[in-house]
Amino acid sequence: MAHPFRAYSPADFLFPLPEGHRFPLYKYAGVREQVQELLPVLPTPQLRWADAGRVHDAMYLRRWRRGEVTRREEREFGLPWSEEVVIRAMRAAGGSLAALHDALAHGWGANLAGGTHHAFADRAGGFCLVNDAAILTRLALDEGLAQRPAVLDLDVHQGDGTAALLAAEPRAFTLSIHGERNYPFRKERSSLDIGLGDGVSDAQYLEVLSEQALPALDQARPDLLLYLAGADVLAGDRFGRFALTLDGVHERNRRVLTWARDRGVPVVTMMAGGYNLDHHLTVAAHASVVEQGLEVFG
Repeated sequence: MAHPFRAYSPADFLFPLPEGHRFPLYKYAGVREQVQELLPVLPTPQLRWADAGRVHDAMYLRRWRRGEVTRREEREFGLPWSEEVVIRAMRAAGGSLAALHDALAHGWGANLAGGTHHAFADRAGGFCLVNDAAILTRLALDEGLAQRPAVLDLDVHQGDGTAALLAAEPRAFTLSIHGERNYPFRKERSSLDIGLGDGVSDAQYLEVLSEQALPALDQARPDLLLYLAGADVLAGDRFGRFALTLDGVHERNRRVLTWARDRGVPVVTMMAGGYNLDHHLTVAAHASVVEQGLEVFG
């Protein structure tokens, strides 16, 4: 392997999951298996609690660490509390931070997890406990690693937590293309929100990406891009309402990564959501980001 790239995966760290639960634990090991022939895949380091505290409320973090959470909070999170699930969330976010340092060094860094965009300052939601995109944005600004970071959220669900956490930060640009009628049903305000109807095709999606989203990024002139490459835009996703094909997802990823490369903007890729009825499709769509990354940057 002549390239300097590597990816991070928390697939080796498991947590208790009730039988038949809808959380797609299978995809993390599946994606790691599919891409480890292309580049080294390292275990994710665990994010420091102090870094989570850059955007999250200290009492909120303390209660989740200790398991002092209500049934309602567990329901909103979507997973039962356990010490392991909390560590796993910190491991997933730690992979995004490790990928950030790779992106700054080599132009692109990949986390085979993360994209936990439904976590707010003081509440969890939608399988998201800590918001890695917001944490990375805050950390990059605090430590002078970037002056104008941008979050491009192409998960089928709006990145409501990210939008809320970064709303008061004028140097950060948040852009979300999502299903207008999908979860979360109360949307937050990103710098730019592009809400689409149900059944969006490859051609429709790629036109919006190329004609609206990427020109908006050009205008924002970011010097760091955090890219949430959700696989739940695919037709057949349990929680998505779009109708993209695998080819459409490949092309989406290629266009975003090519945009970053051509402008010299370091890009961090995170998995975000993917819950397809066809498990192979979910894995293939998430693996596509790594395949396209190596093609574009390698």
